[in-house]
Amino acid sequence: MGTLPRSGLIMQEEAEAWVMQLGYAKHPIAAALQHRVFLLFFALNLAVVHAGPGHRGGGGVPSVSCRVVAEKEKEMTPRRLPKRIILVRHGESQGNLDMSAYTTTPDYRIPLTPLGVDQARAAGRAILDVVSSCSGAGGGGGGANWKVYFYVSPYERTRATLREMGAAFPRHRVIGAREECRVREQDFGNFQVEERMRAVKETRDRFGRFFFRFPEGESAADVFDRVASFLESLWRDIDMGRLEQDASCETNLVIVSHGLTSRVFLMKWFKWTVDQFERLSNFDNCEFRVMQLGPAGEYSLLVHHTREELQRWGLSPEMIADQQWRASANRRSWADDCSSFLATFFDHWNDHEDDDDDDHGEENGKINKLLLLE
Repeated sequence: MGTLPRSGLIMQEEAEAWVMQLGYAKHPIAAALQHRVFLLFFALNLAVVHAGPGHRGGGGVPSVSCRVVAEKEKEMTPRRLPKRIILVRHGESQGNLDMSAYTTTPDYRIPLTPLGVDQARAAGRAILDVVSSCSGAGGGGGGANWKVYFYVSPYERTRATLREMGAAFPRHRVIGAREECRVREQDFGNFQVEERMRAVKETRDRFGRFFFRFPEGESAADVFDRVASFLESLWRDIDMGRLEQDASCETNLVIVSHGLTSRVFLMKWFKWTVDQFERLSNFDNCEFRVMQLGPAGEYSLLVHHTREELQRWGLSPEMIADQQWRASANRRSWADDCSSFLATFFDHWNDHEDDDDDDHGEENGKINKLLLLE
């Protein structure tokens, strides 16, 4: 580890030389940490200068240093969220058409059918309309300055879907594309013998779709773990500004993946329970669902989509109420005003008779109001 400079005032060159002695600068997280250390040195140095010679502490130094660090970090790392996160299932594949294809062809090599190619092209045009139309469905379209960034599963059918979708977009509108293994299909176990897989899936239905692990494969719970890891990386990409080139640009993320993986993504993002997940319907081929940023900074399916669509997808009244709140208010107000999904976990409360009944009545009234389907 580097030796801290002994001089009374820490110069910029000394601070940078010291943090670089740690040797981790090539790693983005370590580099960011090193920069924070440098900012702290810079702030303390500035505080000593402001305090004057002979200063030996006092109330002014911490306030100056903390303020400088906070202001510097705010300037460096403003969080600008993508306007939309769009989840797309691949087009019709040969495996969707004929289950016996999995017997001789590895799952990751299954191609699109001609219909799947047409579906992908249509999905590209539809997504282009969503991100570029100023009067898009649900209000709040893209305006003139918008761009897209793509994540794609490494499977042949998802990559082919992305290729066909990409034909709808002008080159200058595409920030980039990245293959992401963590949004791949659930692993059903190498070559899949049709008769055996039929029996295994019947067992899965009895056992429970989320926790059942396919022989030599994965469970939906395993998919959840890797999707959670992907989301951590996604937030890092957002925080470090990797997904945008222009602060005035409206960014849209498009994730081309698979039906179960996309449902697990929504489950993780919106904190749905296992029971709620198992009630969800699958995406159709090339169907996409739009998580759009609401005015208070929360993503919701109800900014772009309708209540009727969410009902068809299997969302319960409580889940739809949560989406409605996210579309119009921030998470803190939701937590304060409406304790979401509490009835899922609790049947009885230890409320005493001397509790304020008016407060309970007001809270229940807010929840019931959100649950009304207009």
